[in-house]
Amino acid sequence: MLNNLKENKFKIFIAIVVIIGFALIRTFERNLFYDPFLRYFESDFHSSPYPEVETLKLFGSLFLRYFLNSALSLLLIYVLFQDRDIFKFSSFVYASFLFVLLSLFYIILNFFPDGSWLLFYVRRFIVQPILVLLFIPGFYYQLQKSKK
Repeated sequence: MLNNLKENKFKIFIAIVVIIGFALIRTFERNLFYDPFLRYFESDFHSSPYPEVETLKLFGSLFLRYFLNSALSLLLIYVLFQDRDIFKFSSFVYASFLFVLLSLFYIILNFFPDGSWLLFYVRRFIVQPILVLLFIPGFYYQLQKSKK
């Protein structure tokens, strides 16, 4: 086991750096990103109207946050698996989800004033690195299964 740690010390180092990157994004989210929904979702938002937003600024901020989380996630996936096909597939899925999630966010924000729960979950997928939590075990399982 100690040999495994020595052989994979670069992977472990990069994984730690990526996790620290995720933590820094989360810690400084109020300073780095324009997001009036941070306070909105901390309050009793079920019966409250959406806050006033600067649409272009909000979507630019959501895009930047999604991009940073995606870049860190893709780096982690590539370092862990070192497989170009997995990296290409993950990149395609992240790009597709960006389009779908931002479109859904816009539609809910503008056409569903009572959809605060739906907006909450769509926003959560945009601002949190949830996909990497699904991809890593899935790709690991797939690689283990293909070795048998």
